[in-house]
Amino acid sequence: MNVLRKRIGVLGGGQLGRMLIEESMRLNLHFNILDADLNCSCSTLANHFIHGKLTDEAKIRELAAISDVLTYEIEHVNTEALLLLEKEGMQIIPSPRILQLIQDKGLQKQFFKENKIPGSKFILVEHAGEWKTAIKNLGSKQVVAKTRIGGYDGKGVAILNSEAIINGTVKIPFDVPCVLEEFIVCSKELAVIVARDDKGNTVSYPAIEMEFDPEANLVTVLLSPARVGSIIEEQAEETARNVVDAFNGIGLFAVELFLDETGSVFVNEVAPRPHNSGHHTIEACYTSQYEQLARILLGLPLGSTEQVQAAGMVNLLGPEGFSGSYQFENLDRISKIPGVFIHLYAKAESRPMRKMGHVSILAPTIDEVVEKANYIRQHLRIVRGN
Repeated sequence: MNVLRKRIGVLGGGQLGRMLIEESMRLNLHFNILDADLNCSCSTLANHFIHGKLTDEAKIRELAAISDVLTYEIEHVNTEALLLLEKEGMQIIPSPRILQLIQDKGLQKQFFKENKIPGSKFILVEHAGEWKTAIKNLGSKQVVAKTRIGGYDGKGVAILNSEAIINGTVKIPFDVPCVLEEFIVCSKELAVIVARDDKGNTVSYPAIEMEFDPEANLVTVLLSPARVGSIIEEQAEETARNVVDAFNGIGLFAVELFLDETGSVFVNEVAPRPHNSGHHTIEACYTSQYEQLARILLGLPLGSTEQVQAAGMVNLLGPEGFSGSYQFENLDRISKIPGVFIHLYAKAESRPMRKMGHVSILAPTIDEVVEKANYIRQHLRIVRGN
C-alpha cells in the first residue's frame, strides 16, 4: 500500500491524538478517530470521526473496518475487543496484550519484578481489610497507594503515613484492589520515551526531569535534558530500553522513573503511547514523539531523537475555582518571547486541573529555559471567559 494513503485509526480524540494528526499532516495520512466526546480535541481535525465509547466493541470494530492500522492515545479502552481483532489479523500498535498488562498496575508491578526491572517494594491487596497487615510488612514510613484499574492523572493515587493507617487515624481511601508501594524519597522524577519498530530496532529520547503539582499529581513543568550526570542519564535510558525490550512490543513507550537520594534509578510506571513528558520533542528534537509513532505505524525507519537545543515545557492546567468557558490571560505577552511555542488543545471548557494546553520552550542553556518557564508560570493564566 502507498504509505501516503494509509488509514490510521485512533482510539481516543484528546490532545495526544490531536498532536499526532498535526505532526503527521505533511505525510498526507488519513486519520479516523473514535471518541465519546463530540467536541473532543480531534473532532475538527479527523478525516472521519466516530462518536462512541472506547469500551464499545461495535464502535471499535466500526473504526477497524475503515482503518489499516489501529493505535490508541489513552489506556482506558476495551482490550478484549482489541485482542479479538488482533487475533483476526488487525494490526494494532502497541499490541493490546501489552496494554492489558499496563492497564492493571498490579500486573505491571509483577511484570517488572519478574523481569528484574528495578522498582519499589510493593504488596497487592484486594480490599481495605488487608491494608494494615500489608503496610506493616512493607516497613515504609510512607506508602503510595494506587488503585489497580482505572486511575490516571493523579486519580486513584494517594500518599499516606503508614503509622496513621495502622493506628486508624487516617481513613483508608480505596476499598478496591490496590497496589501498596514503599515511598521512595526522590531527588528527581525522570522519564524516558522509547520507540521500538517491528524489526526490534530501538531508539530513546534524552531523559527529562519533571516537576509535579503536589495535590493533583500532574506534571507542571519538565526540563530536557534532565539535570543529571552522564552516568545517571545512561542508567535511565538503559533501564527504559530494558523495560520496552521486556515487553517485546512495537510502538512508543513513556517510562517514568524515580531517581533516589543514593543515585539509583527505579521504574514507576509505563505508558504505551505518546506522553506528556514528550510534548517538547515537537520543537526540540529532529523527530518528535508523534512523528516517531507515525513512522512506526507506517513501517518507516525510526527517526533521529537528537535534541537540537535545551528545552522545557509548561503545562497549562485549568485553575481551581471554576468550570466552564475560559480565556488565556497574557497570551500576547508570552507570544513575544523568542523560543516559546504555544499549543492549545481546543477544549470547550476548563475544569480544575484539566490539561488545556502547553508551552514548549527552547534556549541555548537549561538555565535560560528555567528562567523562561518561571516567567510563563507567573504570567500565563487561564481565567473565566467573558
